Amino acid sequence: MSTSSTTATKELSNKKISDFSAPHFSTQLDDGIVTVSIDQTDRKMNVIGDGFNEAFAALTDAFITDEEAKGLILTSGKSTFVVGADIDRLAEVETAEQAFDLVEDLKHSLRKLEMANKPVVAAITGTALGGGLELALACHHRIAIDSPKTQLGLPEVKLGLLPGGGGTQRLPRLIGIQKAVELMTQGKALRPKQALEAGLIDALATDKADLIDQAKQWIKDNPEARQPWDNKGFKIPGGNSAHPKSVQVLSVAPAMVNQKSHGNYPAVTHILSSVFEGCLTDIDNGLEIESRYFAACVLSPESKNMINTLWTQLNSIKKGQSRPSGFERNQISKVGILGAGMMGAGIAYVAVKAGIEVVLLDSSLENAEKGKGCSSKLLDKAISRGHSTDAKKQALLALIQPTTSYEDLKDCELIIEAVFEDIKVKAKCTAQAEAVIAESALYASNTSTLPITSLAKASKRPNQFIGLHFFSPVDKMPLVEIIVGEQTDEATLAKAFDFVTQIGKTPIVVNDSRGFYTSRVFGTYISEGIAMLSEGVHPRSIEVAGLKSGMPMPPLALQDEVSLSLSLKVREQAQQALEAEGKSLTEHPAHAVIKKMVNKFGREGKKTGKGFYDYPESGEKHLWPELTTHYPVSDNQPEQQELIDRLLYIQSNESARCYEENVVRSVADANVGSLFGWGFAPNRGGTLQFINSVGVEQFVKRSRELAEAYGERFAPAKILIEMAESGKNFGDVVGDGESHD
Repeated sequence: MSTSSTTATKELSNKKISDFSAPHFSTQLDDGIVTVSIDQTDRKMNVIGDGFNEAFAALTDAFITDEEAKGLILTSGKSTFVVGADIDRLAEVETAEQAFDLVEDLKHSLRKLEMANKPVVAAITGTALGGGLELALACHHRIAIDSPKTQLGLPEVKLGLLPGGGGTQRLPRLIGIQKAVELMTQGKALRPKQALEAGLIDALATDKADLIDQAKQWIKDNPEARQPWDNKGFKIPGGNSAHPKSVQVLSVAPAMVNQKSHGNYPAVTHILSSVFEGCLTDIDNGLEIESRYFAACVLSPESKNMINTLWTQLNSIKKGQSRPSGFERNQISKVGILGAGMMGAGIAYVAVKAGIEVVLLDSSLENAEKGKGCSSKLLDKAISRGHSTDAKKQALLALIQPTTSYEDLKDCELIIEAVFEDIKVKAKCTAQAEAVIAESALYASNTSTLPITSLAKASKRPNQFIGLHFFSPVDKMPLVEIIVGEQTDEATLAKAFDFVTQIGKTPIVVNDSRGFYTSRVFGTYISEGIAMLSEGVHPRSIEVAGLKSGMPMPPLALQDEVSLSLSLKVREQAQQALEAEGKSLTEHPAHAVIKKMVNKFGREGKKTGKGFYDYPESGEKHLWPELTTHYPVSDNQPEQQELIDRLLYIQSNESARCYEENVVRSVADANVGSLFGWGFAPNRGGTLQFINSVGVEQFVKRSRELAEAYGERFAPAKILIEMAESGKNFGDVVGDGESHD
């Protein structure tokens, strides 16, 4: 703790708890019970940030020394509790000592509080995540308002961190090692009832008044509360790390973790180590062990990558960095969706979940009703998990109007076309819709590959024509790629941006090109895997390299999911379009493989039960046994790292080209789009962050080596060569939210 903060703490501590005051903290003493309310007025939600540790330390000392104070209720002045630590502070950490001290300061106060022999209750008003839940775990009793919006958990692993506020020590001592490890390594958040069943909290309340009443009563009933782990003879539920059951869990866990993470997420290993070592000793030593592993996490490149993208850059996007200024926020009340297939039905579901009326149009009423039925199935699933009710289901389904008539679109403020990827079919839909919709209505296409500028030629008002590229499955995938055509105006972009945020999705904004950003770069991953097959690389080696690179699916399996026949059709359409412009499509070694697989062997992908894999009706999928017959395995197999490099470098290099060509508008959009759009290795922090972490100069050098070995497609983008020469990286470039051509 700094000298200035220590002085501030002493000044605050020289007061009774009833006189205590600090920014964002308020206290009320009633019949010996102190209610402390946290309310950071400058934030929507409370976080553990600047000044929090000092104020909390002073609060703790004042409570302990004030003889009039018999118990303490820790609550929030907001509808949430505390949503975690201020991650921005971690960017300032440069040494292990700094990281260690950062968490030790608060932990010291929490430990003093729980050992005060005075009852302390966490009255949880809403979501408590990360450091917020750790505050609650240090209290003797925890009560939460039973709200479907409330989440309780320790999600630090999703940023390459471990719970550093005592979570790895208090949680296993509270609920047992196995359950605690599962929650922390998965970053799983629980609803209040689930948290009660798991043992994270002790009781549920109906509202704030009930919450405080229950807290006061518990304090009166437990005047000398102690934590279980401070009682003589305490034993961890299910046994400590040396117990046979725990030994079994902890011996198997690393292997299971590695099987899923392929060694790409050291935070998971650090969590396991912290739990194992800490649960062999007492709580105080355990807390110190945790702090040391926390420091290791903070300084890891994986954590730095993930924090940079999944925190800093993601927040920048959410704050509207790519939204044009000067336009009032817009809310859509009614949307028309053309096409009730998988994508159209998914878009309808997320729209009604946001309270938006939907007109779901298809060529037959049967198809439209079937599309509505998809929402019904998803809502049934939510009900079965306790996340919804039948009454809510019926209310949401009532918002969907299945139809075959374009006349029903007349009151829609936004039209989203989600029909087959055929420019003629899409043009017909545009004409029919624009014949009835209002002049002010926006028109969007969900195309994944066709240029928006070309599609807008069918529109009478191309300035109000835009791309909204959703990802499958729509209900789960967080990203929407907004594509701006040559004539799309800024008012249309602003309204489209607002709609995406209205339905709870993350928007990235890109300029028009064939394949845009996500499909264009994503395609390089699959194509490179197929190219390896054509070279004689064993298909299993290709798939393992894909997983070890950090991608969620290996390239050949992913191509099956996308469909070989669709990829072939898209390429043929692109070739025709370029030929019409007097251009040609660069030949890629993957194309011949896909063409042969579809036209000669009739293997179109998962949808037909046969692609690079076989998909038997009973049993698991497996690589097509004849694959190595038609594409013989070479005697000299490359090193696995060579394959991993090819898969990662080809994506990042293409991403750099997209940035260079002003297809993608900002570094944040490129990184977040790659993580949320197609699952580029999260531990790398996104395609451009991967280049930063490797070092631009080294990336250029390695790209040239790969180009010499495998072809010009690996040649480093011009912008990378310029950056390497000037000593810059994608953290230095200008262009977040702006054009940079």
